[in-house]
Amino acid sequence: MMETHTQSPNGEDLSDALQVAVAEGNAERISALLDPLTHSEALRELLALSPEERDRVLELVPAELAAELIGEAPNEMAVDLVERMEPDRAAEVLEELDSDIQADVIGEMDEVDAEAILSEMDADGAAHVRRLATYDDNTAGGLMMAEVFRFNDVETVGKVLRDLASDDDDFERYRGQHPYITDAVGHPVGVVSLRGLLTAKRSALLTSIMTQVQTVPLSMPLEDLEDIFDEHPFLGVPVVDETGLLVGVVSRIAVSDAVLERSESVSLKRQGVVGDELRSMPLWLRSRRRLAWLSANIVLNILAASVISAYEETLSAIIALAIFLPMVSDMSGCSGNQAVGVTMRELSLGLVRPVDVLRVWFKEISVGLINGISLGILIGIVAWVWKGNPALGLVIGAALALNTILAVSIGGVVPLLLKRLGQDPAAASGPLLTTITDMAGFFFVLSFATLMMPWLL
Repeated sequence: MMETHTQSPNGEDLSDALQVAVAEGNAERISALLDPLTHSEALRELLALSPEERDRVLELVPAELAAELIGEAPNEMAVDLVERMEPDRAAEVLEELDSDIQADVIGEMDEVDAEAILSEMDADGAAHVRRLATYDDNTAGGLMMAEVFRFNDVETVGKVLRDLASDDDDFERYRGQHPYITDAVGHPVGVVSLRGLLTAKRSALLTSIMTQVQTVPLSMPLEDLEDIFDEHPFLGVPVVDETGLLVGVVSRIAVSDAVLERSESVSLKRQGVVGDELRSMPLWLRSRRRLAWLSANIVLNILAASVISAYEETLSAIIALAIFLPMVSDMSGCSGNQAVGVTMRELSLGLVRPVDVLRVWFKEISVGLINGISLGILIGIVAWVWKGNPALGLVIGAALALNTILAVSIGGVVPLLLKRLGQDPAAASGPLLTTITDMAGFFFVLSFATLMMPWLL
């Protein structure tokens, strides 16, 4: 099927029209082409351009549109786009973004570049970004917005409604937050619904229509935040510091996005993809990152192949073994990957820690015994019927059973051990599991076959 290209309103190819507009430096034309698109479509068109053309687009379009493109990009790409801007332009664009996104971008930048941009920003805004950038990404502090929809507890409903009517542009930044009520010091004392504001008497105090509010500390981890939003229909939760002062709000959307991002990151690392790789990134950067993981796998595969080399005579004498070697290693690897997946899930939820290695191992070996014996009997019968040799079925079945037990043991505990050593379990567990199950599977099959050689020939 031929690829279809996005068209501009007048029917011309959008990519071609955008390139022409960039070459001409026609800011109005660029904006007219990108404005009607969704954020993801506009980002796709931007990333299809050369790096120099991207820089030109972000320089020419209004800061608000540039901010929308930066906010839509994956974090690493967003950082690269901002770093290539002049500091004053970067500051102008970042100031159009919410503080949590500003902090994500600034926190990943080179310190010198980050300070150059922050020095061009509003002093209060820069202070917020510096503070937010110090918090761990997967905590309430790292996920919160510094912009809070708040009112003082001595104000009336009428005063709030007048403020809402006169400052509607500013209130767009609050993403549908309910207004939080604070005391004179800044401690949150309650929350009111927008519907409650509209139906209450204008002379009523906010304290008369507010309800109690649940707060979370800056250090609350993502897992606990996820539980709160699962249990309650909150749009956001206010974040307080050590003294109980209201310092930000974590939105339901921010938590959902962080959970999805973490899941995608773990999945990519297990496949050997490091960072937010996009095909619009520099060729050599993408190649270098992939090679680092693939090169390590060459060494691990050589180790696995050395087992076969040690039993070359057995393999030559009983050629049928070559059919079952990959089956034993692959099926065991699948069982091990199931165990890795469960451990990684429990680690992300905070349900297990490195100190739980023995408990996890016992749980996994119990499953491994049942599944290993079941799979061993199944493949043993297949080998027996296929090749007409019960001894071959015994060799293959026993090898798969033992290798499955070993695989789930490794898959269950290796992520915990790597976590204990300060290594990334998502990136390293897969290659280690594959190498060990391959080596062990080849060893079990070939060593058992060597012992039973008289019955196999």
